[in-house]
Formats: sequence, C-alpha cells, structure tokens
Amino acid sequence: MKKVVLSVVAALALSATSALAADMPVKAVKAAPAPPPSPWDLAFGSALMTDYVWRGITQSSHHPSVAAYFEPRYNINDNWQLYVGISGESIKFANNAAAEIDFYGGVRPTFGPLALDFGIWEYYYPGGTCHGTGALTPLDPDCLAGYPNGNVAKKNASFFEVYAKATYTLGDFAFGPTFYYTPNYANTGADGEYLSGIVKYTAPSSMALFGGAVGWYVSGEFGHQWFGTSDPFYGVTFDGTATLAGPFLNGIAEPDYNTWNIGLGFTWKVFTLDLRYTDTDMSKEECSALTSDPGATFSVAQPGTINPLGSQSSWCGATFIAKLSADLTLGSLK
Repeated sequence: MKKVVLSVVAALALSATSALAADMPVKAVKAAPAPPPSPWDLAFGSALMTDYVWRGITQSSHHPSVAAYFEPRYNINDNWQLYVGISGESIKFANNAAAEIDFYGGVRPTFGPLALDFGIWEYYYPGGTCHGTGALTPLDPDCLAGYPNGNVAKKNASFFEVYAKATYTLGDFAFGPTFYYTPNYANTGADGEYLSGIVKYTAPSSMALFGGAVGWYVSGEFGHQWFGTSDPFYGVTFDGTATLAGPFLNGIAEPDYNTWNIGLGFTWKVFTLDLRYTDTDMSKEECSALTSDPGATFSVAQPGTINPLGSQSSWCGATFIAKLSADLTLGSLK
C-alpha cells in the first residue's frame, strides 16, 4: 500500500511539473540584425527644354535641346557626400561642336540647414571646326575661313571650372551664393569668374495643387560674370577704317555682364516642369564678340572697339524657357 501511495504522489508531482513547463513562455529566437544601409547611391535623369541657356547665353542657338546625367554618390556619413558625374546636352556652337559632354566631381558637406558643395567641372565640346582665316582675322593654317560677319571660332572650346556653392534652408525658403572660376573660359585665353545669388521658395504640402499631387516652387538668380583678356586668336586687327591696324591685336577684353532669371516650377512624382525667363545686360555687339555667333548680323560700325564691324547677336538676349525633367535616385526606388 505504501508503494501505491508513493507512486501516486510521484505521478502528481510529475504532472504539476509538466503543467508549469507548459505555462512558461517560449523564449523568442532573435532575428538577425538588419544590414546597415549602403553608403552608395546613384542619381540620374534627363530633360527636354525649348532652349539651353547657360548664364543668360543660349548654348543651342535658341533651338530645343535634350540633356541627361548620371551621378554615382558615396555617403561617408550623414553629413558628408562624395560624388562624380557625367552629363550631356545637345548644343549649337560657333565652332559647330557636336555636343556638350560634362565631367564633374566634388564633395557635399551638410551642417544642419547649411549645405555646401565644392568641386570641379569639365566642359568638353567634341567635333568642333576652326573658323579663323580671313583678311580681317588672325591667320591660322589649320582653320577654315572666318565667318562673313568677321567672327572666328577655335576648334577646341573645352575648358574647366572650379566651384563653391552654399545653400541655407530656412523653413520653405532656400538661398545662397555660387562661385565659379576658370583660368581659360571656353579656351579663349581669358580667365573668368562667376558669382551669383539664388533664392527659392518651395510651397508646403498644404499648398500643393490638384489635391496635393502637384507641388510648386518659385526661384530666381542674379549673377555677374567677369572676364579677362583673350589670346591673339580673337584679337581685332581691323579698326573699322579699312586698315589692318586695329587696337586689340593681342586679344580683346571679353565683356563683363550681369544676368538674371526668375521662374515657376511644378513637381509631380519624379517630374519637374520649369517655366523660366532669363536675360542679360549685354549689348548685341558685345554678345557677338563674346559668342562668335556665325549668324550675327551687321549693324552700325564700331571703330576702335572689340567689335569694329558692329555685328549683332541675339544669343544673349531675353529668353523664355520651358524645361521638362525627370530626376531619380536608386535610393528613392527601393
């Protein structure tokens, strides 16, 4: 009888132990930690515009232009980004270059609302043809005849600039300066500096259009371009009096000028439609001398100037531009 009692007690103890074990929570298996985000990203996009205008000067002879870019980025941390890029635009230059191909790279530090950008930009114009041999222009055995209006153009117009930009964001407003420097603008031999101020207002989401689907912004820029003196290729040997003893034999003082633009933009998903007015204070005679526009027309002679024949170009005047672009990053597609 004693053995039976002990067996019953043991069975009850085992049953209680099993019940307690069943009531204990199961220890969760730890999930593998998520991998850190990749420091690499890629930005790319394209654009179609009614005119390719750069610092107030058309680069496409007031014709439509297409553009595209490809920009790998490396984020050192949340505040420092390295980048390189390549972009291309269709153009119409005085030397009949086939296109503009840009190579660039730099670093973008960010300190709270202040974003900086430092880098170098190479403007490459392949397929150019030299026009510079004629009675009124410097002689070059490798050149074709100069244009009838007296303008000349080198085969190679490629050059580079170094730049620095700063953007400070305050609420819905962003503003800041940009500065560019080149020792040889468009391979003319003249150095160049460009300084501008940019301001942009981006409407908050509460002011978006079409039920919040379309955002919008207003932006503007005012800039000043300084130039040095060109090399003798662009020297003026004609003084306007039918002699070959002009006052700028060793090069011309390329004209400094102001430029400005203002525009309204609309954004939807990855697309942006930018409508912009741009202008400069350059005279048409100065524009002809700076751009070597082969289509510049004759006007009143300007003896003793960098443009003694008085040819006039519309490449630097008031222009309205409509630009439709698409911009994406790999990060935004994930």
